[in-house]
Amino acid sequence: MVGITNKIMLAEMRRQQKLSQSIVDGQTAISTGITLNKPSDNALAWVQVSDIGRAQAQQAAWQANVSYGTTRAATAESNLSEINNLLTRAQELVTSARNGSLNDTSRAAIVEELGTIRTTIDEMLNQTDYQGTPVFDDGQSTLVPVSRGLNLAVVGTKQEVSEGIDVNGTPMSINDVLAASIAAVESGVDADIAGSLDGVKAAQAHITVEQAKQGVRSDRLEVIGDRLTDVDIDLTERRADLESTDLQEVISRVQSQLLQLEAAQSAYARINQKTLFDLVS
Repeated sequence: MVGITNKIMLAEMRRQQKLSQSIVDGQTAISTGITLNKPSDNALAWVQVSDIGRAQAQQAAWQANVSYGTTRAATAESNLSEINNLLTRAQELVTSARNGSLNDTSRAAIVEELGTIRTTIDEMLNQTDYQGTPVFDDGQSTLVPVSRGLNLAVVGTKQEVSEGIDVNGTPMSINDVLAASIAAVESGVDADIAGSLDGVKAAQAHITVEQAKQGVRSDRLEVIGDRLTDVDIDLTERRADLESTDLQEVISRVQSQLLQLEAAQSAYARINQKTLFDLVS
């Protein structure tokens, strides 16, 4: 009799503890807005949430890569724009050097400024950021993974930007073009200056093309970045649908469980008192 009674009481205690824990879980779900906290809450939903979590982690990595690429692309665009401005100024200087009335002082000033332009452009072509990453890749563009199976070159190479300029059938670099302009202005020979002016114009046209190519890279990064953001929003919404609390349903369940627990505790107290009385008797 005593053994059976003890077993019944232990079973009832365990049932009430389980009911109490379910109430706590429900109250937590109400306060946090999240119902799915462990696999046993909903095994199928848990698997789906786990899959979504992995997808979100991959999306975050791709978005970080796009952000990195966008920063590099913006710097490259800025440098190309400044190089274009410097070549425009070089064109103005070389054109003014064709003025036969220039004195030695004026010619020396033009040579000095052209030398500064040449040095500045070289520095911009070889510039690196605080981490040592170059603005323009050297030799071959670094490919950045931005989506499944998609790797993008976010900037052009230093060689693409500064070399291969067709000057009257001769391939030259920006550095070569400016060096020729400086030498021509120093010589004062109008034919040489006119020839060097063709080189500066060709260099500027080349940079304009490189700006357009860089703009295409930047636009593509922006499109992919927007697409990744849309996918991330969809994943977040799907995860929220699986994890979020149906407040009406959970509140109703918790209220019902509270009533059940209260009734069970009251009944348990009465049964426990009667058992003790019987044992004493």
